[in-house]
Amino acid sequence: MLRYWTAGESHGQTLIALVDGFPAGVELDPSQIDVELRRRQGGYGRGGRQRIETDEVQIRTGIWHGTTLGSPLVLEVANRDYKLERLDDLPRPRPGHADLTGSMKYLGSIRGILERSSARETAVRVAAGGLAKQLLAPFGITALGYVTELGGERIDPIDGDYETLKAARDASEIYSLNPEKDADIKKLIDETRKAGDTLGGVMEVRVDGLPFGLGTHAQWDRKLDGRLAQAVMAVQAIKGVEIGMGFEAARLPGSKVHDPILYDESQKDSPNMGYVRPSNNAGGLEGGMTNGMPLVVRAAKKPISTLAKPLESINLDTKQPDAASYERSDVCAVPAASVIVENVVAFEIAAALVDKFGGDSLPEMQARYELFQKMARER
Repeated sequence: MLRYWTAGESHGQTLIALVDGFPAGVELDPSQIDVELRRRQGGYGRGGRQRIETDEVQIRTGIWHGTTLGSPLVLEVANRDYKLERLDDLPRPRPGHADLTGSMKYLGSIRGILERSSARETAVRVAAGGLAKQLLAPFGITALGYVTELGGERIDPIDGDYETLKAARDASEIYSLNPEKDADIKKLIDETRKAGDTLGGVMEVRVDGLPFGLGTHAQWDRKLDGRLAQAVMAVQAIKGVEIGMGFEAARLPGSKVHDPILYDESQKDSPNMGYVRPSNNAGGLEGGMTNGMPLVVRAAKKPISTLAKPLESINLDTKQPDAASYERSDVCAVPAASVIVENVVAFEIAAALVDKFGGDSLPEMQARYELFQKMARER
């Protein structure tokens, strides 16, 4: 079982991800993880902290001569902005944050809640996803995340293969697949900043190269769509998850929802083994399992809860009305969130790959993968 845990506070000394069950024999390139970390810090609309931090991963355990050993890996991303012990508590909880609920639950400070509930923690979740992508690459599996809506403005993607779409995404300050829309969206973000408000949006992740059968129908907690939904929904500020057509499928008759099954002999050697669909409304998952089509996961992110013009709150000491406390924050972190969602999806796909093909070593997984492909084609 491939899994991970994280530890650390927003303004603490460091952030840690402990990754367990990662196969031996994977040659790691930390610079590829750093690319993901830098993308997470970017995107138009970010706040001042991103000019302080320069996130880089340190792999502390589980490797020898740059190759994984099969033992637990510790990924560390240090905080340059370490100042936790110098910070005071917040007297007024911020609506939309965990401040009030957490301080009541743990009978303690708001500071103790916000430091851990902060989205700063996602830096090491992105690092774990960057690690997972290096396991997916030998199997030809790619994950691409991008923004499809921001502040209520839809950003229709262009068409193309993975390299074309990735180039478009990387050329966009919004991390969309339509860089020509950047100017309009940046203007919206600037206007929102001046108004002391924040913006949310929608992001999508597409995973290509998936074989049949990752996940299972056999038990509810092992269905891949359920595991993906949990991983994505657990990202801070995500309030909705869709797979494929998502909620739109509830509004249409079955004839316009389900994807017909065809066979194309010319694709028999591809991961879909020749079984193709003229549409992908299912988003690559049927019965909790991958069906050979691209996986499509969509997530809705609410606007950031910390407002420069704070909402109404109360002073916890006096119980009198007061404006909510303010901590340094972003105006819009939707582009960054697309990076986070991309990487948590990549990790869940890697975990499902390990479940299906074994996880002791990469060579063993590759041999089992090839054997499965051969047996499936001959069935």
